[in-house]
Amino acid sequence: MQKQDRNILVGLVLFLAIFPVLVMNVGTVGHYLDVMIFVGIYALIAMGLSLLMGYAGQISLGHAAFFGLGAYTSGILCVQLSLSPWLAMGAGAALTALIAYVVGVPSLKLKGHYLAMATLGFGVIVHIFLNEEVALTGGPSGFSDIPGLKLWGFSLDDELRYYILVWCFVLLALIFSLNVIHSRIGRALRSLHDSEVAADAMGVETSKFKITIFVLSAIYASIAGSLYTHYVGFLSPSSFDLFLSIKLVMMVVVGGMHTIWGALVGTWLLTFLGNEWLHVFHDFDILVYGGILLGIVMFLPGGLVELIPRLGRILKRT
Repeated sequence: MQKQDRNILVGLVLFLAIFPVLVMNVGTVGHYLDVMIFVGIYALIAMGLSLLMGYAGQISLGHAAFFGLGAYTSGILCVQLSLSPWLAMGAGAALTALIAYVVGVPSLKLKGHYLAMATLGFGVIVHIFLNEEVALTGGPSGFSDIPGLKLWGFSLDDELRYYILVWCFVLLALIFSLNVIHSRIGRALRSLHDSEVAADAMGVETSKFKITIFVLSAIYASIAGSLYTHYVGFLSPSSFDLFLSIKLVMMVVVGGMHTIWGALVGTWLLTFLGNEWLHVFHDFDILVYGGILLGIVMFLPGGLVELIPRLGRILKRT
């Protein structure tokens, strides 16, 4: 991990420590702690997508499916088999990793929009399965009474405790991702992004690295799904539809695809927009999302993380 990353990480930890104190003492924004829990859950998926898209150059429009697989596996095992939520979370991650491998081996032989269409098709299949298998998943109505998480005898049933748990997962995944990025594997991924043919010619095992990072990003999404289901306590297929996959890709693109920090910035912005700031637009919020994406692609192709350095260069010139 580089010094700059360590400094930003320390700043993030300090912000996360101070945030509950700030919002819990102000009634009008007290519910922001709940929103930050969802920011953390989606940030796990976005970090995996950042590794896959921004570093390895592989497009995926099916990560809502992996999110849903982790959520439903964890929920079904807890409700129908009375399994421990922690064991269910591990089982969900293992099953999702297996499915990601089976799907990824043929799909990752494709490139560009063909790969995007393949992952999109997988996402649609999973969504149809969750809707139609009523006996297993509850169908369109979903199912509830999913137990919450407990740790060392303490029930994680309030927002503050769950906030701490979720962001501990995010920080661990972030530290692991930063170490991957700055390792030999990270250099191989960046070479894949620049030119797969050149990377292959230099001896990089392109197929191995592509499937590895695809499975890793799916595991991130599965863990996020388990955290989601044990927090909400209710599951329905509408929570894992195509729009969520598109929104997850938007989080990475808007924040900055070529840096893991961009995934966090984009997730924070779009989650707060969706949960708090776009209600006034009702059904037209999709137009706002489209406008944001268009503006970023046209004027900030490197994402929002490019904004501060660009402003700094402008100020230096003036």
